[in-house]
Amino acid sequence: MADLQKTATSNIASLNIGKVISIRGSVVDVRFDTLLPPIRSLLHTGTDNQIAIEVFSQLDAHRIRGIALTPTQGLARGMSVEDTGKPLQAPVGKEILSRMFDVFGNTIDQKPALKNAEWRSVHNEPPALEKRSTKTQVFETGIKVIDVLMPLERGGKAGLFGGAGVGKTVLLTEMIHNMVGQHAGVSIFCGIGERCREGEELYREMKDAGVLDNMVMMFGQMNEPPGARFRVGHAALTMAEYFRDDEQRDVLLLVDNIFRFIQAGMEVSGLMGQMPARLGYQPTMGTELSQLEERIANTGSGAITSIQAVYVPADDFTDPAAVHTFSHLSASIVLSRKRASEGLYPAIDPLQSSSKMATPNIIGQRHYDLAQDIRRTLAQYSELKDIIAMLGMEQLSSEDHKVVGRARRLERFLTQPFFTTEQFTGMSGKLVSLDDALDGCERILADEFEDYPESALYMIGVIDESHEKYKQSAVEEG
Repeated sequence: MADLQKTATSNIASLNIGKVISIRGSVVDVRFDTLLPPIRSLLHTGTDNQIAIEVFSQLDAHRIRGIALTPTQGLARGMSVEDTGKPLQAPVGKEILSRMFDVFGNTIDQKPALKNAEWRSVHNEPPALEKRSTKTQVFETGIKVIDVLMPLERGGKAGLFGGAGVGKTVLLTEMIHNMVGQHAGVSIFCGIGERCREGEELYREMKDAGVLDNMVMMFGQMNEPPGARFRVGHAALTMAEYFRDDEQRDVLLLVDNIFRFIQAGMEVSGLMGQMPARLGYQPTMGTELSQLEERIANTGSGAITSIQAVYVPADDFTDPAAVHTFSHLSASIVLSRKRASEGLYPAIDPLQSSSKMATPNIIGQRHYDLAQDIRRTLAQYSELKDIIAMLGMEQLSSEDHKVVGRARRLERFLTQPFFTTEQFTGMSGKLVSLDDALDGCERILADEFEDYPESALYMIGVIDESHEKYKQSAVEEG
């Protein structure tokens, strides 16, 4: 019976031919005389059916308005349009691992096309409330400053906030490397509206690091039409949902950059003639972002943990795109241009960053108290910076001197050499467990290293590496 229904549907779709009546950039109006395609249906047109259009609205009984997911060069009025009878679909299954895709599920890694993959609609509902897991677990990244001060949630959403060039993509690639090394999970990298070279570089780096076997990449690059950039996130989520629900595995979904998703929605909204809201953003921004974000969840079978880079326009955190994204996140990691200029990498600002997981009943009393002590020390140092700049260190009390020393050593200990930057820095990457990171911070706060130069704590893994650096610097000076 099901097969008969499928055949009937495909016959209707193949018979359902319309005509292009208007083209305005990526917006295409099509007239259908027999059956009007439902919203979100995929239409094909052009000489070899190479132009894909998604139905956005039904104007009247015979006309639809769609947004093109491909460039519309060569499209002309009067051309016939075929209704596929189904929405945009993405491939799922074990065959997609170690491959690279575009928004249509076509392989773009110069290898043979997929043969036996199952295809699923990119438009899915979030998991029902009764299926969601109520257990709260910490997701360890192996990066000291994140695990100690802003622990991530397994099945949660973390945002990497920062302007251009402060290290969002480097931090994401390091997390992929650590995810595959530590957790036996699947990583899915979704590039939305980013530079083409980044995709190629990431593919090569992951191949060299030997982690490509448990990874899928999907890209909707800067030069692609807004419709494709708007849908690439949904396609990547469909793949992630397969690994979570069907294979019951943990998935790390990395999105670079969620702001470009909002930007693509803004372009689509403008093309469709909708009245813009504050600062030119689309009136439906909150809804569109929620439809994407709510699908990222922790269920009884597995979890999708998402880390999303968020470009902040002009470093303004009151921008509607940043504000709306904040509301979905369980952890916010803020990257600071000032720290990057001081060479403190990863350039995370510990005072602006936060996590909902940093409570005593989740991370434990010792970890919580230690994190509060670190924040207090760094905040005191931040307040003393003005006095130091105006009057110098000599005017500080002996207690303030100690606070400054601890804070500066903590700042340097919380830097870390990354595996993904070895070729640029010449320093081998370090993966640090949470216990080692907490132990190091505790010993610095107890003034165990006050006689050590600050440079001995810079770019090391565990705290004991500082002894070797201290001896080395003493020999050099001697």
